[in-house]
Amino acid sequence: MTTDTQQKILDAVDAGFDAQLATTRDFVAIPSTRGAEGPCQDMIGDLLRQRGYEVDDWHIDVGDLKDLRGFGPIEHDFSRARSVVGTYRPANNVGKSLILQGHCDVVPTGPLDMWETPPFSPVIKDGRMYGRGACDMKSGTIGALYALDAIKAAGLKPTGRVHFQSVIEEESTGVGALSTLQRGYRADACFIPEPTGETMVRSQVGVIWFRLKVRGFPVHVFEAGAGANAIMAAYHLIHSLQKLEEEWNERAKKDHHFKAVAHPLNFNPGIIKGGDWASSVPAWCDVDCRIAVLPGWSIAECQKEILACVSAAARDHRFLSNNPPQVEWSGFLSEGYELTNSAAPEAAFAKAFGTVYGGTVPDRAFTALTDTRFYGLNYNIPSLCFGATGAAMHGFNEYVELESLRKSTKATALFIAEWCGVERV
Repeated sequence: MTTDTQQKILDAVDAGFDAQLATTRDFVAIPSTRGAEGPCQDMIGDLLRQRGYEVDDWHIDVGDLKDLRGFGPIEHDFSRARSVVGTYRPANNVGKSLILQGHCDVVPTGPLDMWETPPFSPVIKDGRMYGRGACDMKSGTIGALYALDAIKAAGLKPTGRVHFQSVIEEESTGVGALSTLQRGYRADACFIPEPTGETMVRSQVGVIWFRLKVRGFPVHVFEAGAGANAIMAAYHLIHSLQKLEEEWNERAKKDHHFKAVAHPLNFNPGIIKGGDWASSVPAWCDVDCRIAVLPGWSIAECQKEILACVSAAARDHRFLSNNPPQVEWSGFLSEGYELTNSAAPEAAFAKAFGTVYGGTVPDRAFTALTDTRFYGLNYNIPSLCFGATGAAMHGFNEYVELESLRKSTKATALFIAEWCGVERV
């Protein structure tokens, strides 16, 4: 690709950036929490049709996925779950094919009064766009779409097939991405523009979600000693799981990517529900938990360690020793992923990065997970993850840095052109 061609694409990103931000703002304004992603998928489908892509919009059947590697159990209403894929097929198919993927699901906002501006009324100020999903990862999804637009605006078209995929469930199971693979979508490489702070994810953790179901013995609080407090018993189990977290982080010190990361494997009791009455010793307590695992670790073996930890803690408790808690697997059962066999797409991206940023691409060991794992682990499709800078993902006042988004869009556009090849329209 000539310098002149590169510059035309870069100029086209700049020319379309205001429109890109307007589309991003509309996308962020849709409150696409789990189970409510439909309007976002409608919007993506419309955007793809307007651009002339073949659009495949289908309902996800969990029964088709439950036996596939990386499937996590679904507990909520899944009757409206959809995946949307727009496909560009070149007339002269001589380039390499590519999957561009983003997820439209977002996590809950938390208390609205703790946000400076309403989470689904995106605001641009001080060079940032604020709103739930502005960073993670709606701006990246729209950025990838406008990267394709920039190639067209520069008078070019890719010579390789492109699948533009909008998926759900990235934040809880990953079955949206898994559904696209079950549907048959494949490519020579995958690119996911998650907000990585302008770094390439070299290695990422896996995640296990589980629920502790603890039972107690209810009595009036005036004779509390005669009962068994399920909430306090749950804290006993949490304390033991924190020790398991410490053990796993000791093992992580030997990992060639994560040994340089302080405490990469995080255990989090994220939801707690229990009891019925302030003056009754609680008879029940459920705690939803998340814990990370390293690439290469067996999910089944890690599940056994969690069960053994909970069982040992219960044996050491007056009430639980005779009334053992239950453990339910409640979402992610996801392996970690290390980027391998990826020299060709990484070389193409390195050229794009060098043009936009200068220098070499910084690597990152990621203490969260992305959908890249399905492509690399299940089908040996090298899956790159790179995106803009932002902050407060899953927190209050989430935002993406707009100049970083502009640069990452430029890098994405040049990567598509380099990887897929381009020719004049």
